[in-house]
Amino acid sequence: MADVKIQIRDKGPLIVRGDVELTDAEGNRFETKQQFALCRCGLSRNKPFCDASHRDHFEDCARAEKVL
Repeated sequence: MADVKIQIRDKGPLIVRGDVELTDAEGNRFETKQQFALCRCGLSRNKPFCDASHRDHFEDCARAEKVL
């Protein structure tokens, strides 16, 4: 299986890199590329993908807890 990386961008989308299958709640597939951005703010007009509508309207800077 290919490597997949998901990066949470400060004040922005989730960046997904790799060969993944993205489906909606009913199992319908979205066409994706090797890298794409998923909306986190809810403002995109192209959900689930990010269209940069978040600019100046989304402040989240999520951080994972460090695991010892």
